[in-house]
Amino acid sequence: MASQDKVSLSHAVERDLRLDLFRGVGLWMIFLDHIPDDFVAWLTLRNYGFSDAAECFVFISGYLAGYIYGPIIRAGHFLAALKRLWTRVWQMYVAHIMLFLLFTAQIARTVRKFDNPMYEDEFNVHNFLQHPDVLIGQALTLRYKPVDLDVLPLYISLVAASPLILWCLLRRPNWTLLASILLYIGARLFDWNLASYPPGTHWYFNPFAWQLLFVFAAWCGVGAVAQIQSIIQSRAALILACAWIAFSFLIVMTWHVPMLDAMVPKWMIKLIYPIDKTDLDMLRFTHFLALALIVSRYFPRKSEILASKWLRPMIMCGQHSLPLFCFGVFLSFGAHWFLVQYSHGLSAQLFVSVGGILIMVGLAWLLGRAQKVPDLFVDAAEFDEGKPALEPGKA
Repeated sequence: MASQDKVSLSHAVERDLRLDLFRGVGLWMIFLDHIPDDFVAWLTLRNYGFSDAAECFVFISGYLAGYIYGPIIRAGHFLAALKRLWTRVWQMYVAHIMLFLLFTAQIARTVRKFDNPMYEDEFNVHNFLQHPDVLIGQALTLRYKPVDLDVLPLYISLVAASPLILWCLLRRPNWTLLASILLYIGARLFDWNLASYPPGTHWYFNPFAWQLLFVFAAWCGVGAVAQIQSIIQSRAALILACAWIAFSFLIVMTWHVPMLDAMVPKWMIKLIYPIDKTDLDMLRFTHFLALALIVSRYFPRKSEILASKWLRPMIMCGQHSLPLFCFGVFLSFGAHWFLVQYSHGLSAQLFVSVGGILIMVGLAWLLGRAQKVPDLFVDAAEFDEGKPALEPGKA
């Protein structure tokens, strides 16, 4: 019986390279989107639809939580899943605090060296540089967050709640999803959100709203999506998804072309605006679902294109998403600094954009190589007695 459990669990956690691919693409898009006024950022999703890389990352996180840890909890190992998930939460928390300290130090040094206060105002670190004693405590409680550092606290809160979410999903999947929908509606109607700093502000990514995407993804990950598989594969769903993506594209184009903006009826403007990112506007949510539906139909798990050498850089980046995200924040600031201090021409924008992505790929390659180095565990007493080290295969 134990061997059967091991087989089923190993099958359940078989790696889906599509998720690594989209996480890698998302990391590249986040890096480009964080460089102000970069023409290369026109390649990112946010310029062609309501949703962007944020929805992609939250959905993948929720799906993986259900896909990987759902079978473990179903097999009766709730505490093991709890330990692993909360260990991941701790890793993300430590990464966020270290990123916060290094990021603010990087900005402070830049402000002093180049005597340009624009950086501290633009990245919301002016208050921290003026009152570091107060802001350190606010940062440790995730209340104070500079620009570009808002998303990790959202992941921390969602993954921290995921053991309870998964426990409920495995027992009453549809009721749990309904509770998530009601929480989302309540957050939208009554402005539920977590307090931020300074007083009177709130989290940029409202966890009470964004939990809907996370829970829905976990609902899919534990297998409940099979209930609507016939709808997903239907021709009507495909037509509706394509139509919604096309509508989203046309609306987003009106943001860039004034002539198109004048053609949008006023009643439609009142109906769809504002398209709120903080509270995960339903237009963003449904646009992402339309994209996900098309991907699930035409991009199977075992697709041969996933073995292509051209996609390997993106897959490598997606397999190391946490360190690559943190490093990408520094790269985007460095790219912005270079464009402000030296040149903002098209060639300079292309240089920092491509150069930053190549650096991210290089770091992902190094991290992948480091994972393949075997660990040698040598007992201290054995070392003192002069006994030989364990062979790699026996470590």
